[in-house]
Amino acid sequence: MLAQKTTKPGAILAALKNNDLELSDYIDQLEKHFELVEPKIQSFVPEDGRFDRLRHDAIELESKYPDPKSRPPLFGYLIGIKDIFRVDGFPTKAGSNLPPDALYGSEAVSVTQLKNAGALIMGKTVTTEFAYFAPGPTRNPHNLAHTPGGSSSGSAAAVAAGLVPFAFGTQTIGSVNRPASFCGVYGYKPSYNRISKEGVIPLSTSLDHVGFFTPDLASAELAAEILVRDWQSVDRDRQSPQIGIPTGKYLENASSEMLDHFFMLVENLLSNGYSVSKIDAMQDFDNIHERHNLIVAAEAALSHQDLFKTYEELYHTKTSELIRNGQTFTADDLANALAQKNAFSAEISGLMEENNIDLWITPSAPGTAPYGLESTGNPVMNLPWTQSGLPTLTIPAGTAANGLPLGLQLTAKLNQDETLFAWGERIASGIQ
Repeated sequence: MLAQKTTKPGAILAALKNNDLELSDYIDQLEKHFELVEPKIQSFVPEDGRFDRLRHDAIELESKYPDPKSRPPLFGYLIGIKDIFRVDGFPTKAGSNLPPDALYGSEAVSVTQLKNAGALIMGKTVTTEFAYFAPGPTRNPHNLAHTPGGSSSGSAAAVAAGLVPFAFGTQTIGSVNRPASFCGVYGYKPSYNRISKEGVIPLSTSLDHVGFFTPDLASAELAAEILVRDWQSVDRDRQSPQIGIPTGKYLENASSEMLDHFFMLVENLLSNGYSVSKIDAMQDFDNIHERHNLIVAAEAALSHQDLFKTYEELYHTKTSELIRNGQTFTADDLANALAQKNAFSAEISGLMEENNIDLWITPSAPGTAPYGLESTGNPVMNLPWTQSGLPTLTIPAGTAANGLPLGLQLTAKLNQDETLFAWGERIASGIQ
């Protein structure tokens, strides 16, 4: 097992900012760990001279901020960036065989935000092709024979293996919350559009969300304060949330092992004084699922219209099938599906209001990470929350009989991301 429980990133950040830990020494330590672990999990896009570049970047950062008192909040923070984000000085291939020049563009706003806050880039992380289902080589650090999930495969694995304390991901169906569950890390998908998507290669513009992975909740919240639009601090001592569980066809997609574990966690919450209600929800789940697939396919066909004409033979079969399927839908088909998507978002939010629910809790995945690398697993447990645009947070929630991680998914009301973090911290302690 290569997953790591490392020193809290907050403690390392404080030491770097205060000169209690030299940035060069920190990079030396990371290089040794990287050389030991990365060849086995293959979470990063290969890069010649990675650590020479990092040392040069570190010298520039130190010369820019010689006085510890003036150092920005993420001074020396090492980050991984899913290779559908454009980053100045790095080629973007999006897990594909297309030439990088075809995917060139301005640096992602979210990347610039973290660089301006003092972060250093460890490198690009492996993604499935164009953030869909064609897998890359990355393996799960908890068991190399299993997938780390996708499409943010490399980002989740890199954080789980202790290679970086933060990595960007995206979610169009379940590409943050699912791999976070599979790899035993925290995964955050914000309310729709609260983190900028500018400079990120799109798959489905109506469903794409920029999110990220961290090894602990404090690190996730630190990044969210920088990345999330109009972030507002909230009262950490507010009343405990009223929790809802959506019963019915949606929940039936989880395995019996996952459901047994999930309801054990629910019992822990009940014994800790939480109010938990079962709510009849999403009985038309088959329609929700079908609509989501239609939107992804139709919008992928639009997003890749020009590239596909030129480079069709370079696309993976799975991505090609998605795009060709999307080309069969009319503009009216897509407009109707988007209207139904908006109606669903209003419906699920209305259910929360009607039943006085602050937070949904559900499994983050149907079970543990599947064996093999041919599939990145089923995103079905994440799909409705992505479609609704509500903010979601996966927290590690124990292990299954095979020793692989299981995750708990929390979903809050639209644009209540700040409250989601506050409650996530308490629930994480309440399920122990």
